[in-house]
Amino acid sequence: MPSHLSADRPAAQPPGRGSVESLISQTRRLKGDVDAVRRDAEEDGSDHPRGRWQRALCDLALHQLNDLDEHLAQLRDGPLPTATPEPAPPTPGSLLSRVGSAEWNLLTDEASWSGELYQILGRDPAAPPLTLDELPSLVLDEDRPKLTTMVTNCLVDARPIDGEFRIAHRDGDVRTVHMMGEPVLHTDGSTASMWAVLRDVSELRRSQRVVSETRDSLTDRRQDAQTEHRIAVELQEAVLPQWRGSLRLPHQGPRALDLAARHLPASTNTLIGADWYDALELTDGETLLSVGDLTGHGVGVTSNMTMLLGAVRGMAMAGAPPGRLMAWLNQLLDATVQPALGSAVCCRYRPGTRTLVWAQAGHPTPLLFRDGTGRVLNAPDGVLLGATSGAAYGQAEETLEVGDLLLLHTDGLVPGHTGTAAANLLLDLAPRLTGTSTAQDCLRTVVHEFGESERAENACVLVAKVTA
Repeated sequence: MPSHLSADRPAAQPPGRGSVESLISQTRRLKGDVDAVRRDAEEDGSDHPRGRWQRALCDLALHQLNDLDEHLAQLRDGPLPTATPEPAPPTPGSLLSRVGSAEWNLLTDEASWSGELYQILGRDPAAPPLTLDELPSLVLDEDRPKLTTMVTNCLVDARPIDGEFRIAHRDGDVRTVHMMGEPVLHTDGSTASMWAVLRDVSELRRSQRVVSETRDSLTDRRQDAQTEHRIAVELQEAVLPQWRGSLRLPHQGPRALDLAARHLPASTNTLIGADWYDALELTDGETLLSVGDLTGHGVGVTSNMTMLLGAVRGMAMAGAPPGRLMAWLNQLLDATVQPALGSAVCCRYRPGTRTLVWAQAGHPTPLLFRDGTGRVLNAPDGVLLGATSGAAYGQAEETLEVGDLLLLHTDGLVPGHTGTAAANLLLDLAPRLTGTSTAQDCLRTVVHEFGESERAENACVLVAKVTA
């Protein structure tokens, strides 16, 4: 806004018509580009808060560019006469009306308004302009002190005006007006008059509120998802065995297995499924090892892991071999709406013969590391049928040696890789894993390699090292 330092200062010359026309052309090109982005967002058809927020932002940008176009046209064409019998109506959907201007002469107590200002303030163009003392009569009661303070600071302390207040039109319509003004100083330094420009920003503020509300809605949903995800992770951590360092099972005689495990939560807030690991020394001296995942959505899936782990332990304590246990577990979960068994692997280790008996259901096959190399265990063959007790998953056996390292894991352990690709990346760690002295050292190597990057899925990993 130009600074009126003297009442006798000549008026500034308007900018060249060619430069304004160039700005108008640039603005209209930009409008076309933003409109294309808006159409793309609309065609997406998403009713997600993020989609609504994007469309609201595009609408706001288009409205502002439309008004910039109109303001540049006003700059090119010049102001309307002081009194306009039929002022031009604002463009439908416009965020800003044409800018109105006014000057109040303190020496003569005269006021001069542009035609646009009559329209902005809802006044009859044939009526005389209001003086500074009369202007507050248009303003809502609660905003009058704000206007009085702005005008007083301008006239007494020569401070520029830059603020908003609400006015009531004669038809009861309440509008928000933005006012910018400056004192015009006399040659002796006193304030000779006050000059100001005003514009109706009601629609602009409305559009900004829409953007803010859709952004807040998006933020609230994101925060809700983050809270729910945090609760799910905390619940899962509470359900899983609280191992610190190498897992030490209560047992009689020398320890046969050194165990360590870790739950790696997803980096996203997507609450899909829940993963588990578990180990239990059974009454016959054997050790139960299991990992797996449940399908479903929400915190309820994680809370049901308590039931699942209890069922697995109970069936194992009753003597169910891995194949039979997997069949019963699947039957148990099939009877519920949620969760469903996504995949699992269940093992029983017999320390006397160092025999591992295991079964799997759609799960990554255990990996065995020995003497600097690693391999995938041979998978069980098909399904075994019992004459009286129904079907059981196929079982496989593997004889282990002292120093062997067994690695069980769920899908998602290696971010971005599954199946054979994930297994190969884990097997590439063989020289480093077999060189570790404890299961916890091995686990630390795996987590350092694959657990510190962003992951889209939960994952669990369990390491067992044969020590006797």
